Amino acid sequence: MSLPADYKLVEYLRDASRILIFTGAGISTGSGIPDYRGPQGVWKRRQPVYYQDFMASAEKRLEYWDFALEGWEGYRDAKPNAIHHACVKLERAGKIEMVVTQNIDGLHFKAGTSAEKLVEIHGTNLEVECQSCHKRDHPQPHFEYFKKEQQAPVCECGGLIKPATISFGQSLRPEDLHESSLAANRADLAVSLGSTLSVYPAAAVPLAAVQRGVPYIVINRGDTEHDGHPGLSLRLEGDALDLFPPAVDAACPEID
Repeated sequence: MSLPADYKLVEYLRDASRILIFTGAGISTGSGIPDYRGPQGVWKRRQPVYYQDFMASAEKRLEYWDFALEGWEGYRDAKPNAIHHACVKLERAGKIEMVVTQNIDGLHFKAGTSAEKLVEIHGTNLEVECQSCHKRDHPQPHFEYFKKEQQAPVCECGGLIKPATISFGQSLRPEDLHESSLAANRADLAVSLGSTLSVYPAAAVPLAAVQRGVPYIVINRGDTEHDGHPGLSLRLEGDALDLFPPAVDAACPEID
């Protein structure tokens, strides 16, 4: 059951017209997506395959695809929750500058956030990408091929295919960093939801807005690396699923 809306949060959302929303794994646990970095996360029991190893080793590519297959159906079938829909509601109210997400689950897109208002800074599991020609495709046929052949899929151009996510050791896309930076320079409010704000350079995005004197709100269950930052305007402890949607409803009562 949702908690009553925090009046300070409501005021900030009501007064803003160019909000930068930054989201992390904590907003998607309510949709059944695990927090891989959490105390019980998969990285505690399984080491990630680094991008350079994926590109260089057929054995590592098999390991990578085996892990990706393990989580594919969960990503494919996951549904957006109230936080994702609240972000869409803010956009419909004309208040969103950009939603920048660390999440690779595609749930902001599924919820209806416009492509021009969304930066998936760590990529998306809802597509695969050739590492040579950069052609993108739907993942399902490639997972079916891997299950049947036990071989990593290869593009028709001969390039290696992987889910269109940013792997460990892989650089973020310059265009995503550029769009995020532009949004931080235009925003009049920055809100971080469900992130420990410990993974850089992504976590620097809201701080770029804060450096301009923009109000900054952090909502998370547990500590974040931005706690105590001199530019922090409001820190709410708890599940963003309980705290954020009611505040959006109160700030935008005219939007269904």
